[in-house]
Amino acid sequence: FSNLLGAVYRQGNLNFSTDGNAVISPVGNRISVFNLKNTSETLPVSTTKNITCVGVSPDGRLAIVVDEGAALLVSLITRAVLHHFHFHKPVSSVRFSPDGKFVVTKENVALMYHAPGKRHEFNAFVLDKSYYGPYDETTCIDWTDDSCFVVGSKDMSTWVFGAERWANLIYYSLGGHKDVVVGCFFEKDSLDHFFNKEGDFNNLTAAAFHKQTHILVTGFASGVFHLHELPEFNLVHSLISQQRIASVAVNASGDWIAFGCSMGQLLVWEWQSESYVFKQQGHFNNMAALAYSPDGQYIVTGGDDGKQVKAWNTSSGLCFVTFTEHTSSVTCVAFTASGFVIVSASLDGTVRAFDLHRYRNFRTFTSPRPAQFSSLAVDASGELVSAGAQDSFEIFLWSMQTGRLLEQVLGGHEGPVSCLCFSPVQSILASSSWDRTVRLWDMMDSWQVKETLPLTSDLAVTYRPDGQELAVATLNGEITFWNPNTATQTGSISGRHDLEVGRKDTDKVTAKQLAKGSFTSVCYSADGASVLAGGQSKFVCIYNVREQMLMKKFEISCNLSFDAMEEFLDRRKMTEFGSLALVDEGAGDGDGVNISLPGVRKDMSSRHFKPEIRVSSLRFSPTRSWAATTTEGLLVYSLDGSMVFDPYDLDLDVTPASIRKQLRLQKWTSAIVLAFRLNEKALKQEVLETVPHEQPVICGSLPDIYVEKLLGFLASCLETSGHLQFYMTWAQNLLMLHGQKLKNSGSILATLQALQKSIQRHSDNLSKCDFNMYSIRYAVALSKQRGMKRPAAPEDEEDEGLSDEM
Repeated sequence: FSNLLGAVYRQGNLNFSTDGNAVISPVGNRISVFNLKNTSETLPVSTTKNITCVGVSPDGRLAIVVDEGAALLVSLITRAVLHHFHFHKPVSSVRFSPDGKFVVTKENVALMYHAPGKRHEFNAFVLDKSYYGPYDETTCIDWTDDSCFVVGSKDMSTWVFGAERWANLIYYSLGGHKDVVVGCFFEKDSLDHFFNKEGDFNNLTAAAFHKQTHILVTGFASGVFHLHELPEFNLVHSLISQQRIASVAVNASGDWIAFGCSMGQLLVWEWQSESYVFKQQGHFNNMAALAYSPDGQYIVTGGDDGKQVKAWNTSSGLCFVTFTEHTSSVTCVAFTASGFVIVSASLDGTVRAFDLHRYRNFRTFTSPRPAQFSSLAVDASGELVSAGAQDSFEIFLWSMQTGRLLEQVLGGHEGPVSCLCFSPVQSILASSSWDRTVRLWDMMDSWQVKETLPLTSDLAVTYRPDGQELAVATLNGEITFWNPNTATQTGSISGRHDLEVGRKDTDKVTAKQLAKGSFTSVCYSADGASVLAGGQSKFVCIYNVREQMLMKKFEISCNLSFDAMEEFLDRRKMTEFGSLALVDEGAGDGDGVNISLPGVRKDMSSRHFKPEIRVSSLRFSPTRSWAATTTEGLLVYSLDGSMVFDPYDLDLDVTPASIRKQLRLQKWTSAIVLAFRLNEKALKQEVLETVPHEQPVICGSLPDIYVEKLLGFLASCLETSGHLQFYMTWAQNLLMLHGQKLKNSGSILATLQALQKSIQRHSDNLSKCDFNMYSIRYAVALSKQRGMKRPAAPEDEEDEGLSDEM
């Protein structure tokens, strides 16, 4: 697992890092860290259900992540899970104290634990005390600097407790509120103030208080948030948002305020300058389609939310543009060969082309009769756009240059067109339909049907990157492979049992008795040796095409908050009348159980909705990763793992001291080989930047096995380093000296495309700096003009006279 895109916030509380430059946000059952320098990272840990609260230690090294009862102790340094713990009841909040404790509130009890690492004990969570007082569920916590904490409750009371045994304070109850206490805070170095829900704020949903600046931030269900200065309660600022504010956090300096909104939006606002520091929002609903750019630098996604097409940067993990011209669900997206044009098809009857240079919709393709487009394909040249309709069973073709519909409309399918794919090397279009056929249309022969492949059922079709093979996913869970030139089947893979479809809460039979799932999306790897398949299941499978066997299964989620995750139903949800989900669904009519219609994903009339886990689209990147649009969001899996220590061919003499000794002796090749065997990124970078790059003989003396590793490391360094010429010189020398040997390596393609992606990104960034030249010229001209107007000092006049004499 590499990163999670397309979702920035779901529920729970936000936290700032210790330095205030990053926001820690819960996204479903995962944790994402958004660096406000426009990068994001999702921790490789996950809980079993949706996260409800997160507590970060004062030094920023540890985090306690709690879902509906289970807790994880996570190291924010190594990104590893250090300890598992279960509170057995839902937890509402968790907060660290300044002196090495933390308090957890569950039900009407506050539990104080010793912080991990303070005592050398095996158990990381050591219960110290239990505090009772509130009559209803607790909602919030705040600590003072001298071991005292306050707890708010739903019974409209606030309780102050002493963490130590004080003679004058055991507990103290404060009342007077007329609704649920949302937030309670102590002033700095004082026990005489704390502010809760008061006044006319009858829709208060979130609050935060900065003790140094005495600023109180309050957010409301209507989207309004206020800044007040305490203790006078003077209004500093007020702003209206479009969504309900669910969580508020303030960074250490008090300059930036983070807002988590209920519709999946994350904002960081600088209140003094009244400007946004960070603003990200995912799709309102599930993602339906994705596509990689040819260099793997960008990902475009389309959603079921009615209009959005979003483009994401794979390096930063952030969305940089959103197109909202569509008026219905986006069913398919694609990049052209240039990588700067996005094409999307929608159920609103339009196919639109978007320009990534000017960020505009420059082409809109329509059909003579209104049609719902469910599939899309763009040919290798980027000049021909095709889309299939699910209501008229036709395939439409347009010219990208003119935007006009070609005279030829491809008809012949007897069912909705489910998938389209152009051959990468020939002018042939493959189309699959619900009529159980795949048809190959030859553009050179007036778009006549070249071949028809009969199938038992059909769903998705894709070409191998070399165009010499077709993979077709069918509804019975099989993947069949065909030779497009001879129209003969070359192999098949049965994946019905690999998907392992889970049992829904409303199913009356076990998962084994259910109809097995099918693959709804299939794609080839960059080298064509493997195929990736996923569908209505929590698993994604990678198969070897030649051996026709399963290589690996990825479990995309372990979040039990989704439906169809488990094989057996939880016995705690079973009653004498059956499952609680079934009883709840049929409680209103008394005529039995309401069974959802086939194909209906969400019943809008139901009182509660539990989303079903599914994979809607899969794509391999041209580089060393692949992505999937799922119920959780856009998941990215990569071979470039960020492990802290992952040695290669390790030996006793491979140590940092011996590597630096080789550098002092100027044994450059030996130092590089030892550094890559130890495989620590910082040490590899130190060695590489010490070796003189102007000596190409060093590149020529490297063993072949380390050349590809060094090229991959150069590609990763170019992503972040500012030494562009230095690393590009290394890459040029390696390719010049080892180019002939690298041509025979099948795995080098992904490394070369990663190198091209890094260079292209820097080229794009530097090409945008032309407008700075005008500012520089203006500043130079202005300085010259001021220099001419400045009166000369007497000593300047003497100097000028001396210069004239000389």
